[in-house]
Amino acid sequence: MAHAVFIPGLSRGTALWRLTASTLRHLTLTSIMKSKRKTDHLERTASALRREVVASAKVCEIAHESPTVKSLRLLVADKAFSFKAGQWVDFFIPGVSVVGGFSICSSPQLLEQERMIELAVKYTNHPPAIWVHNKCTLDSEVALRVGGEFFFDPQPTEAPRNLVLIAGGVGINPLLSILRHSADLHRDQANKGSSYEIGKIKLFYSAKNTSELLFKVEISRKGSSKKLGKAYSIQMRINRHISPRTVNVSS
Repeated sequence: MAHAVFIPGLSRGTALWRLTASTLRHLTLTSIMKSKRKTDHLERTASALRREVVASAKVCEIAHESPTVKSLRLLVADKAFSFKAGQWVDFFIPGVSVVGGFSICSSPQLLEQERMIELAVKYTNHPPAIWVHNKCTLDSEVALRVGGEFFFDPQPTEAPRNLVLIAGGVGINPLLSILRHSADLHRDQANKGSSYEIGKIKLFYSAKNTSELLFKVEISRKGSSKKLGKAYSIQMRINRHISPRTVNVSS
């Protein structure tokens, strides 16, 4: 059954900026609203709910997740900035008129504890993606605003739900956020007995080849210290042309 959810603090209006003048100097109203293509992020999500807070963020780690995907870890000091597992961010880049839109792949708990979020960005000819892959460096500053109505935010009093998650390629990002959030809730419930009890989770993940299966070590729980727990059944599907091959990595 589908559920309509309203998140307090979200609005459809103009964002409330919480940035310093130096960070804002390149992020003009024109750069925020300009959209050259019908497929741009701002146009696709024009009717989506967004949080009011626009927060500055600093890049503190960059890594290659695949031949075509880079991940960023960003420090967001503004404590008014928060998100739900599965949501995305408007990604404002100084000097770039087009606004990016990238799903968060980290858990809300990482932000709560370390003020960090993680993004994984696939290379395309879209200006924000080009910037991430070719110009972004450590200590680069951007601005972020959370949006999206697809998220997983169960409350402690709710009954357990079973989840089936289906992703292809870089589309794993919001589902990885949900998996990581579920793992955090699972650990909290096991340690404190006061958190939401996680139901069974199945992930079906497809990519064109093994090199594009992002975060496969963490997801499969093989050779990784960040184990997601035994409550998960994970299947990765590797599509190779017209002859798909399935790799089952369930424990």
